Order: sequence, then C-alpha cells, then structure tokens
Amino acid sequence: MNWYSGRRVRSVAAATGLAALLLAAAPGVASAAGAAGGNLPPLQPRTDDLTASYRSCSEDVVYVGAAPELRAVVADSTEDNAEGEANRAGAEFEAWWTDGDGVRQQRAFTTSPLHSPVTALWRTPDDLPPDTVVSWHVRAVDDQGAVSAWSDEAPGHTCRFVIDTVGPQPAAVVSDRYPDDDSTWHDGVGVHGSFTFDSPSEDVVEYVYSFRSGRENRVRPAEPGGPATIRWMPERSGVHTLQVRALDRAGRSRAVTTHTVRVAEGRSPVAHWKLDDPAGSTTAGAEAGPVLRAGQGVVFGVPGPSRTGLTSAVALDGRGDSHLATDAPVTDTDGTFAVSAWVRPATTGTPMTVASQDTADGGSAFTLGALPADDGTAVWSFRLGTTTLTGGSLTAGKWTRLTGMRDGEDNTLRLYVDGTAVATGTGAAPVGAPGAFQVGRARGEGGARWRGEVADVRVWDRVVTGEEIDRLASRPAELAASWDIERTDDGVVPDRTGTLPLTLHGGASFTPDDPFDALDGSSHLLLNGTDGYAATGGPVVDTSESYSVGLRVRFADDTTDRPMTLLSQGNADHDAFAVRHNPATSEWQLVVTDGSGPDAGTTVTSGYAYHNSWGDEVVLVFDDAAGRVTLYVQGNAVVTAEHTAPWSSTGPLQIGRGHTSGGEWGDHLKGGVDTVRVFRGALTEQQVVMYAYLF
Repeated sequence: MNWYSGRRVRSVAAATGLAALLLAAAPGVASAAGAAGGNLPPLQPRTDDLTASYRSCSEDVVYVGAAPELRAVVADSTEDNAEGEANRAGAEFEAWWTDGDGVRQQRAFTTSPLHSPVTALWRTPDDLPPDTVVSWHVRAVDDQGAVSAWSDEAPGHTCRFVIDTVGPQPAAVVSDRYPDDDSTWHDGVGVHGSFTFDSPSEDVVEYVYSFRSGRENRVRPAEPGGPATIRWMPERSGVHTLQVRALDRAGRSRAVTTHTVRVAEGRSPVAHWKLDDPAGSTTAGAEAGPVLRAGQGVVFGVPGPSRTGLTSAVALDGRGDSHLATDAPVTDTDGTFAVSAWVRPATTGTPMTVASQDTADGGSAFTLGALPADDGTAVWSFRLGTTTLTGGSLTAGKWTRLTGMRDGEDNTLRLYVDGTAVATGTGAAPVGAPGAFQVGRARGEGGARWRGEVADVRVWDRVVTGEEIDRLASRPAELAASWDIERTDDGVVPDRTGTLPLTLHGGASFTPDDPFDALDGSSHLLLNGTDGYAATGGPVVDTSESYSVGLRVRFADDTTDRPMTLLSQGNADHDAFAVRHNPATSEWQLVVTDGSGPDAGTTVTSGYAYHNSWGDEVVLVFDDAAGRVTLYVQGNAVVTAEHTAPWSSTGPLQIGRGHTSGGEWGDHLKGGVDTVRVFRGALTEQQVVMYAYLF
C-alpha cells in the first residue's frame, strides 16, 4: 500500500464511494451538490507545474530510474469564498498504460484537501511496469467534492514517463596525446589534449567526468548513444586520474571508468637567452634556439636583477642599432606561444618594445613592451595583430618580469606583470611571422625601441601555466644581515658575516648573561627609552626594492605613553620606513614615506595585536611587485598599507629610534631587543611564521 495524506492508491475497478462521487462530476464542472451551494470548481492544474521525480512534464516521454514521485500544484477557486472561508484543495492523480496483452491498466490516487495552493505528491506504487510508457494526469478536488478539468485537457497535454531499471554500460576513454599506458610519461604541462568518451549503450545522453580531487564537469554527445569529446590541459606534472560516468535518459549510471595518465614536465623553451654574456660580446649565446646578433648599441655585462641567479644583463639605449635579432623565426605566432623577459625601463614617457617577431611585409606579428598612458603614466603592453592588451604600471629603474602569451586553443591573449595576470583578451586574429625574432625593437612600430636593461628572454611553443609564470617572476628573499645579539665588551655587535657591525649608542647596554631572562640565547640588547639605540654604519637594504626586516622585542614594564620606534631606515631628515609601538593605546604603527624630499608624503597605518609579556616577534615586509607593505606580529598580519613610491634610503638601519614628526631623532624604545634580521626581498607568509628559524 502507498499512503499519502490519509488516502491510498486504488484501482479504478475498486473505486470507493468517495472516488465514485468525485468521478461523477464532469471535468471542469462543479458537482451537483457543489453547484447547488454556489461552489465553483477548483482551478485546472497547469502542466508546467507537474513533475515526475522532479522531471518536468513535457510533450516528450521522460525517463526515470524507479517508480516516480508525481507532483502537482493544485488550487481552489477563490471567487466564491465568503469572508473568512478557507481555501482548500486536494489532487486526484491517474496513471495508465497498456500491458503486454493489450489490456489497459490504471492506477489512481487522491490526496486530502489542504490549504491551497498546495503541492500534492503521489509516490506511485512499485508495481508499475518497467520499459513501458505510462501516461498520467491530475485534477484538483476541493473539500466539497467539486473537481477541476484534468491537466491534459486544453490547453494542457498528457504527461508520460518510462521506468528504466537498467543502467548504461561504462564508457570507454580514448586519448591520442594522453593515453592510459601504465608507465609512459607524456608531453606535458601546458599542452592541450583530447579525451573521447563512448559507451556502447544507445540511451546515454550525458557523461560526467572529473580529474581526481577536482570538480565534476558534464558533456553531452551530439545524439543519444554517441561519443563525446573534451579538451584538457594539465597544469602540473605527475599522475592524473580521470574518472568518467555514463548517464542514460533516466539519470542512471553503472561503474566509473578510470583513465590514468602520466604527465611530464612542460617542454623547455624553444628559445632562451640569459643575456649574461661578458662585456664586449657581439652575440648572445643561446640556452636554446639560435644565437642573437647584437647591434653596436648593445652593452653587455651590466648588473642584472638581483636574487634571480642571473650574473648580468644587456643595456639598450634606444638608438637604431641598439637591438638584438636572430636570423630566423623562433616560434609559430599562428598557434600557441609565450614570450617572457626581465626588463628594467630607463624611462616611461615613450612607447618601447622588449620583444617582437617580424612578418613577411616588414611589420611585427606581436610586440611585448610598454606604452605611455593618457594620464601621463605608462603601462605594460602585449599586442598580437590589431589586438593590444595593457595593464600594470611602469617604474623607471625597477626590474619587472614581463610575460605575454597567446593560447591558440581558445584564442586568448594574456599579459602578466611580475607573475600576476593584469590583462586578458580574446578574439585576436593570428598573424604569421616568418621573419626574425627581435629584442629591443619592432619593425613597423615607428621606432619604439627599448631604453633600459633586458635579461633572461624566453620563448615557448606551449601554454605556460600561472604557477610557472609565478616561479619565473620569483625573486626569493636572501639574508642581508643577521645579529644574534649577545654581550660584547666593546659595544659593537657583529653580524654573521662580520661585515655589518651593529654599534651601541647612548643608554644602550646588554642584559646580564641569563638564558632564563634573555629573549634568545644568553643575553639581549637593553635600551633605556631616552637616548639608547643601536645602528649600522650605512644602509643595509635598498628600500626602493622588496625587503624584510624583523626582531624580537620585550617592552619594559614602565614604558612611556608615547610611541616608541623599534626599527627604521631613512636619511638624516626622515625615515623610509619605521615600525613603532604606542603603549598608551596598544597600537602597532607602520610608517612609510614616498620620497626623500622634505615634502614627501607619509603614510601611518595602525593595527592591534595581542601583546606577550615574554616578548613579541615583529616582522616588516615590503613587496615592491605588489606595491604593498605589511607588518606582522607573532606571524599575524596586523597592518597592511599600499606603498607604490618607495625610495632608496642612504642612512643606516636604526634599532630603537626614528624620526619624529618634526624631523628630529626621537621616539626611543624602552625595552629589550634580540634576533635582528634583514632580508633583501619579500618573505612569504610561511617564512614570516618561521622567521626566527630562517638561515
């Protein structure tokens, strides 16, 4: 028995007296009793509101995996209701089919009237036959026995379903580029490949697939039972597992097909020039691809970008012969390609080209470089044909990793600056380029030659993934100085290299040798809050580029109610950066300035963090690529500020003092300091957490 709302499934032949009463009324007309009382019939159910196991009632047959739940929205008429009279309606469902002997079979079910409109539900009986077209309709019944028209009367139509109890056969998976062949490694990261799914079952309408630990995707064949093909590009090397399920019209599936592929590392660049050849060279040696011939205006042996492993770079002055070129093309610009270089512009006021490749008619298929913007600034650019992407801002004298890429799979252009995608475009028409590859100029670009330095030019014939581009732009932080402050007799604390001593001044001293009292080791620096501080003899890091600096500090119990400076570096007049703490408000303060002049803008940003009585670990990180400076306390980011106009300070690193708002030295720290470390480059968040244990 199948029960719902107090009524049960019945056959027409065994209809109860109530059913006979309901069926006695003509479709769409109130019963005699209802008419005598002035009762109007309920509303005809709309076929748009009918579902079989959540599949909409359409004029086509729907397929379900088991005896379905039929749902209908029914409502009583409100036009004949007296004030305060309840509006109630139930549903009468009928389902019928023709059995194997050609005999019509029928089931029916009626729900009790409820406050309308209401969604009525019939959980159909389990004896409905599989693989047979079952028709059904429904009408509304009010609590006085009046009935509506059946749902399949005009303008409706009869609903039909088939119970499909057999799932489809598993899908076969075939791939030419990425076959499942046990032990072979296939090319590779950044290269698209196809996978074709095909189940022998003729009623498959969809394939559900996913790569392990990834989200599910769906693809439909052109016609039921046909194959379906997807495209995929691996972004990481290693073993990848593809799982596929075939779904039939009823949404059923059987076993999952597993296809395992082994993806190799991405192909090396088709051309690669470090441009670190010795001074006086006339050609640039190639790590891959042809050599580059250098014009007379190319100067080899200039300093390259720090923390990249490159020993030198080339300088170009923008003259006509200040460029490098091959004798043949290095990439097919009709397809997928990427080009990348370290660049350091000497100016921002003119169009400039880092790299290009010549077309047959004396132009350039693509250019990677820079363009002046309408507001007087400059932006990086990547052009293919008539499509130009721009994004990111230029800073003269600053090294930047610049990358442009075309993905021929979806005809997408992307421009990356320091590992970050700054512009994306689609629809660029491919342009053939059978001519030379150029560094520092582009033919047909009106003399848009590069002025500045260039290093490490690379060209690929594949997609370079975001992770790879981020690694290309990475300049890992390196230790510039480290002072594990322990007691000395001459008031000079050596750093680990012995080349950057830290000298004590004024009321600066050491705590007694007591490992239980020391912040780290057996002793630490003690500052009196009035004139005590320690300083190096000159700048430790170039504050115009990324840097990180930190220490451990424990404030004295009787600290003052004014801000105290923990760290600073600047010049004689003001600080390029300063880290302060205000005991009166428990605020941490981060101070940065936008230049060395007396009118330079100053940014002061405050934040709060839990204060530890045993000492705090404080780290300042400036990331010039992101234009952001962040102060961490106990590994947590407390203050973050935009900092896009850094400058190279000439003064020493100061521990325990900084400049006041009036430009004088002051804001002395009262407390203990230990484990002072300075890095060239920006520490990652993970490195900040491990600050005291780095190097």
